[in-house]
Amino acid sequence: MSWQQRIEQVLHQRQQQGLLRRRSAVTLSPQARLTHGDQLFTHFSSNDYLGLSQHPAVIEAWCSGARKWGTGAGASGHVTGYSPSHEQLEQTLAQWLDFPRALLFSSGFAANQALVFALAESSDTLIADKLMHASLQEAAALSPARYRRFPHNSLTGLVRQLAATESENRLVITEGVFSMDGDQAPLAAISEHCRAHQAWLMVDDAHGIGVIGEEGRGSCAQQQVKPDILVVTFGKALGVSGAAVLCSAEVAEYLEQQARHLIYSTALPAAQADAVLASIAIVRQQPEYRQRLSGNITLFRQQCLHHGIALTDSQTAIQPVIIGDNHQALAVADKLKSAGHWIQAIRPPTVPPGSARLRITLSAAHSERQIAELVEALRHAL
Repeated sequence: MSWQQRIEQVLHQRQQQGLLRRRSAVTLSPQARLTHGDQLFTHFSSNDYLGLSQHPAVIEAWCSGARKWGTGAGASGHVTGYSPSHEQLEQTLAQWLDFPRALLFSSGFAANQALVFALAESSDTLIADKLMHASLQEAAALSPARYRRFPHNSLTGLVRQLAATESENRLVITEGVFSMDGDQAPLAAISEHCRAHQAWLMVDDAHGIGVIGEEGRGSCAQQQVKPDILVVTFGKALGVSGAAVLCSAEVAEYLEQQARHLIYSTALPAAQADAVLASIAIVRQQPEYRQRLSGNITLFRQQCLHHGIALTDSQTAIQPVIIGDNHQALAVADKLKSAGHWIQAIRPPTVPPGSARLRITLSAAHSERQIAELVEALRHAL
């Protein structure tokens, strides 16, 4: 089969299965709004949980940073792309999250893959939650290490895998908040089992940092857990983009020598680091954003319960409504868009087969009226 034939076959199959993905050019604006074409929507698909991507202080920090540093780093951080702003951001992250070191990466995807590829050798074992992010699944599968998975959030499954492996180096990988289900990992118990079996723990807290725990320190701080490696991203609650790895001084120095995503990639712009610093300051000093988000989550769940709309047990900003069938999920999402609510249907392989869903994400930027209108439209669409 030629490439052209293969491409046409895959596209046809995806269309038939209701799995074809398409992008839409949209214009984002404050108050959780977006415009597509000539239509204005209330935005319920963003990971901008605190609305900080539209915060004047964050925008001004980026603009003033661009005037000071220019618009790009121009090189890898190992060459000339590492500025005083990058250094300050790493120091701030380390102090805020109580780790010896922080290293900046262009994205959470890059940070996760850099870690796995730099650490894992053929004599090592990676033990991961079955629903961990695609970046980690791919890196673990492609690494030379043995790769084992345990059922989602199953402590029994984790212990079984730990007991069944004898590698000197074992890395347990999980997430703080899972991006498609919105549930949280039992990190305290997982950490205890890791210590009992002399295994390292890595936590990807992309969806927990900024919104959970005191000062928004995330899932690990909330559960009083200190993993060996913590990954946080700046593109969700912090409202910018990029990521960081928090770790020991020795691991950081090792990654500076071995992490190809760090060594061979242009550093994120210094102006972007300034914007992240401004966002962190807001998160730490203004808890009212987290309080508003928490109130919106409670309001949404109460109103769905009142109208008999089935939800999962998620207590986070991620509130999935499981539909099951791909085509039906698309149809419900289209009905909601017709009512002025922008919500994407999430389908396999992002989620397991038969669990297509609406991934509703709430923000501190949503008003009570917007939430009430969404629930009413959701009731009719379902």
